[in-house]
Amino acid sequence: MCRRGRAVRSMLRIAMPLFGATVASAHAEDSADLAKKLSNPVAALISVPFQFNYDRGIGPAHDGDRLTMNFQPVVPISLNQDWNLISRTILPFTYQSSVTPGSGSQTGLGDTVQSLFFSPKAPTAGGLIWGVGPAMLLPTGTENQLSSRKWGLGPTAVGLVQHGPWTYGMLGNHIWSVAGDNGRPAVSSTFLQPFLAYTTPTAWTYTINTESTYDWKQSQWSVPVHAGVSKLVKIRDQPVSFGLFATYWADSPVSGAHGWGGRAVVTLLFPK
Repeated sequence: MCRRGRAVRSMLRIAMPLFGATVASAHAEDSADLAKKLSNPVAALISVPFQFNYDRGIGPAHDGDRLTMNFQPVVPISLNQDWNLISRTILPFTYQSSVTPGSGSQTGLGDTVQSLFFSPKAPTAGGLIWGVGPAMLLPTGTENQLSSRKWGLGPTAVGLVQHGPWTYGMLGNHIWSVAGDNGRPAVSSTFLQPFLAYTTPTAWTYTINTESTYDWKQSQWSVPVHAGVSKLVKIRDQPVSFGLFATYWADSPVSGAHGWGGRAVVTLLFPK
């Protein structure tokens, strides 16, 4: 019995590291899958990003700066066995200083952009994941300098492919003002966000994208390019993604940001 007991204990000592390695491997695969879903704007995954942006060189004298925290919850709603409705909200909280001559500084909420995507639960035969719906501009800004004081409405769409570790596609919208302060300029703005991401088996994601806006009223482009890396980890079983990005303004109006900036993102994920 003693020899048999020693043999069993020896087998357990050998098996436990192998079991631990299997669990760690499954955990890594699970994290990598969540990280890849996070690269999909219409994934059936509740996520709550807090996106912190720093931009500089703002205004005619290029001496203004801006700090913006975008609260960006994404909530999928199952409509039936074939379709999801994906709600994506962007609510900015901003501090800015010297963005126009003599303007001083402002702190407060900016205008909200609310998008709704009707998206099939299964990709097409070619692997295309897509969604379409309305985008709305809500004048939630608490300061005149942080708000257009306009209500806006228009279409939005996204299309992407996820192949192996790669995710690539484009999100876009166009918003026209439909109501609001008659003393403020009308809004006609196109937003385009092409993106490319690579996710590793250990849940690191390398991303490059632009968030380009064309102002049809002023005939001006704003083209920030973002490149960086994020890592998904679990803190007491809560998945959290941490990201750090460099920003370069490839094009901007005179009153916009110039040169280099930065972005940090903390995203809470709530898988089903």
